[in-house]
Amino acid sequence: MTAITSQFEGILALAFPDKGMSDEQFFAFCQLNRDVKIERNAQGEIVIMSPTGSETGNWNSEFNTELGVWNRKNQLGKTFDSSAGFKLPNGATYGPDAAWMPLEKWNSISAAEKRKFAPLVPDFIMELRSPSDRLEPIQDKIAEFMECGCRLAWLIDPEAQQTTVYRADGSETKVPFDEMLSGEDVLPGFSVNLANLFE
Repeated sequence: MTAITSQFEGILALAFPDKGMSDEQFFAFCQLNRDVKIERNAQGEIVIMSPTGSETGNWNSEFNTELGVWNRKNQLGKTFDSSAGFKLPNGATYGPDAAWMPLEKWNSISAAEKRKFAPLVPDFIMELRSPSDRLEPIQDKIAEFMECGCRLAWLIDPEAQQTTVYRADGSETKVPFDEMLSGEDVLPGFSVNLANLFE
């Protein structure tokens, strides 16, 4: 836990001494602190993250571009970057580095819900590990998404030069950067070679 996180937690404990923030209060808090990425776990604890390094940000942008181009061509759903948060059924609110869900799921909620943290679980998420990230918290976050109904998740690790693929059936596969990643039946026709994308 960083000193900044500890200071925020102290402030939050004074402001919300009983059960922490309501969903409305948490959304308002995030809007007031747009310069940092803020998430909330299933226990209601606030997690504050600093911006990534420029290289990681570039890689994330490149990946989201590839996903967006595929989605625009196929028009099967909606894509989201790391600034979008999702309220999971377990109470957590997380913003993966990239996400996708089919149109019928997105269209199942109201316009008001779309403007805040959508109470939906994306069918696909991607997490990109930066050099300063510990692996276990990212794995735990992905596990929560999968337990809540996500169908496919990728944990991209540039340091290890491999991606761990998580599926709804509980299986996991490690794919080296020089091999093609497939969106399988969740993102039909989507594929990417990270060795070429991140060169």
